[in-house]
Amino acid sequence: MQRKEFLNNIALTGAAALLTPLLAYPEISGISVSGKIKVGIIGCGSVSGVYLPHLAKSPFVELVSVCDIKPERAKARAEQFNVPHHYPDIGKMLAGAGFDLLVNLTDMQEHGRLNRMALEKGKHVWSEKPLANSYQEGYELVGFAKKMDVWIWGAPAVVNSPQFAFMSDQILEGKLGKVAAAHAHYGHLGPGWSAFFYEKLGGSLPDLGVYNITTLTGLLGPVKSVVGMTNILTPERTVDDKGKIQVEEEDNASLLMEHESGAISHVMCGFNYFDPYGHEGVGQEKPTISIVGTKGAMHLIGYDWMPFAVEMATIDHETPRRFATDTGSYVWEEGATVVSQSILEKLKTLINPEHSLHVLEIIEATRKSQSEGKRIQLRSTFPYPVIKTT
Repeated sequence: MQRKEFLNNIALTGAAALLTPLLAYPEISGISVSGKIKVGIIGCGSVSGVYLPHLAKSPFVELVSVCDIKPERAKARAEQFNVPHHYPDIGKMLAGAGFDLLVNLTDMQEHGRLNRMALEKGKHVWSEKPLANSYQEGYELVGFAKKMDVWIWGAPAVVNSPQFAFMSDQILEGKLGKVAAAHAHYGHLGPGWSAFFYEKLGGSLPDLGVYNITTLTGLLGPVKSVVGMTNILTPERTVDDKGKIQVEEEDNASLLMEHESGAISHVMCGFNYFDPYGHEGVGQEKPTISIVGTKGAMHLIGYDWMPFAVEMATIDHETPRRFATDTGSYVWEEGATVVSQSILEKLKTLINPEHSLHVLEIIEATRKSQSEGKRIQLRSTFPYPVIKTT
């Protein structure tokens, strides 16, 4: 499936969030004279080293500025990718060279605050996960973006992959029968370069679990209740930026999601998982997501953020076969590039802010379930299906 088909095949059905409708997103105006989206990036750490090459190659993007609280990092990225402006803080960036879209690649604890500052200045926002640090904060950001006549999106971009599209089609066409259950897992031994992963509002859920939760809700639909268990398995870590630290947020998590369809899915994630493929995930050719129904079973080969194929067996063909072996142009870092095209072409993306909010509430509900020892009912929902059947 080509990118334009992805963008044109967005499902427009489904209920809005239960608090206030947010689906009536505005048409995008204010396109740059150059016919490109002017992009400013905040956060010049390791993730920017993957985003910047992708953005630099895009025919829809003009890189205007980079920003980092460590000015030398911003300067180095500006020189490396021929970005004309670099700044030491967001205030100077927002007051400096004009741009249309803020790409937020900072520590996750800063996402809500920085995203709001950009929205207040009339900027569109693409935020690495999570969109905000709580469901309520995220809900307010999405509502504020609507008020300001701009868009805000949150990673991950897993719904863009051809493998996701294939799995979605099989489910919606009834090839698996009635879906009963699903399982997903993602983990490694934990990042060693920064403390923020282990500090308050960090944790394995918003860093790792967010991928699988986005995929399973995207495939199986909204969740109505969650039961979760979390803990800190390794209470002390040594990281590059702060040395020895005490872990304050979960590094081990497991959750059950009851979907509105009746399916029950399970996600496990953590920073204590031995994985021969490591943090980069290169070479993972085993299933990481499995979905089982009354007429078939389907398995995603590779991680949902770096998929390779889908393996499926059905009542009509019991020998497992592999499908969707071509990833096309999909890469996990494409989100900011894709939304830049969507702004220019006035097309809605498969990545929906209400889906991001629903995932954020699931993460919160998992932690609340652990602390209160009970099942947590959800308030939010999102437009489903993500992709219409062809």
